[in-house]
Amino acid sequence: MIMAALSPGLLFLFPMWKIYLTAPQYPEGLEMHIWVNKITGDTEGALQNFNILNHYIGMEAIHAESFTELKVMPYIVVFFMVSGVVLALIGKRKLILYWAGLLMLGGAVGVLDFYLWLVRFGTHLDPTAPIKIPGMTYIPPLLGRKQLLNFDALSLPSTGSIGILLALIFAGIAYYLSHKKKTQTNALT
Repeated sequence: MIMAALSPGLLFLFPMWKIYLTAPQYPEGLEMHIWVNKITGDTEGALQNFNILNHYIGMEAIHAESFTELKVMPYIVVFFMVSGVVLALIGKRKLILYWAGLLMLGGAVGVLDFYLWLVRFGTHLDPTAPIKIPGMTYIPPLLGRKQLLNFDALSLPSTGSIGILLALIFAGIAYYLSHKKKTQTNALT
């Protein structure tokens, strides 16, 4: 269970999501990295290039300070880490399920929130933008690939997200092993 509790810490070491854009004018592509507490690119100027492109189609500029979630999420991750360690020390089998369920719920809320970001950025366009196509929205894909004008957009979980998956796997193993240990203890008595 301690391994499950510490696994979400990967979110502090690696991005949790990546968005890739390729187009004729960017053959090498652009990468945006979304971390638990910041937004970066694969190069120093990548985020600036995203914002330049966003300006032309009327999207809002992307700045980490604009997202309250990036200020709150680190505390949520630390909560799961600390509560998981405390749970491991308490040793109550049933609490493992509650912790894992709450972690899954938190992940689902995070994915929904991310989708709402994409919708907000892709639909609330500046009417004075240099490039206007009536009825066109620019919602990047939540997961997978999508064509946006001449850009191929690809959105995928990144390495940090593996921490959540590992946490759930380790919690499942801890739950299973604690049941096995309980069964063996009962058989001996």
